[in-house]
Amino acid sequence: MKAVIWHNPACGTSRKTLAILEEAPDVEVEVVQYLKTPYTAGKLRQLFRDAGLTAREALRLRGTDAEERGLPDADDDAIIAAMAANPAYVNRPFVETEKGVRFCRPQDLVREIL
Repeated sequence: MKAVIWHNPACGTSRKTLAILEEAPDVEVEVVQYLKTPYTAGKLRQLFRDAGLTAREALRLRGTDAEERGLPDADDDAIIAAMAANPAYVNRPFVETEKGVRFCRPQDLVREIL
């Protein structure tokens, strides 16, 4: 099975999720460092839809200026546009496999799609 993780190596939860993936038998892991290879708006919409989240629920507030920019009160289109322009606004990590997409906070949620 292939698993894609949108990863930030500076994030402890992201590192723990990646470790679970790397230790799982028969899982081929693709790591996308989204700060270097940003999301497209279309990919964000697909990940959020498949994970059952709204853009607002996936918005990272800590360590960003999202609140000052009014993003928590913006509509999904505005949030997604801001996320595509600045991927630091996306909370992490997201993992996608053939079994679905999970926002892996906590990291053990990744096991649901392995």
